[in-house]
Amino acid sequence: MKTVASNRRARFDYDIVETIEAGLVLTGPEVKSCRLGHIDLSGAYVSFLHDKPALKQCKISPYPFAAATEILPIGRDKPLLLKKAEAEKLQTLLSQKGISVIPLEVKAGKYIKVVIGIGKGRKTIDKRKVIKERDIKKRLKKGEEI
Repeated sequence: MKTVASNRRARFDYDIVETIEAGLVLTGPEVKSCRLGHIDLSGAYVSFLHDKPALKQCKISPYPFAAATEILPIGRDKPLLLKKAEAEKLQTLLSQKGISVIPLEVKAGKYIKVVIGIGKGRKTIDKRKVIKERDIKKRLKKGEEI
């Protein structure tokens, strides 16, 4: 499957503990727009509506070649397709303090799938440490002295 969109900021802001791949319920024009890469995951998160998981604040631009008969809101909630055990596990994890469920990337093949990550939020100090480690790795790769 081809990765269509990724949420790079999520891996920086959160320590990802586990990832789960879920299906995404979309309409025809949304699927076509997704395959073109017109999807934005920044600020998106997973929440539960009536005990069913949904992807919130994920923006999919309208497909430019679609007829204007079916106009959906750009940031509507998109239901996720998960097994019952996975959904229950996510719901119990979300009830814990400090745990977030965020989309990491969207893959398109025969079906549109979203990889969601279960993560703990990082503090500013931890983020600085990550930046410092990344900088040291770059310098060592180039052959510079630290």
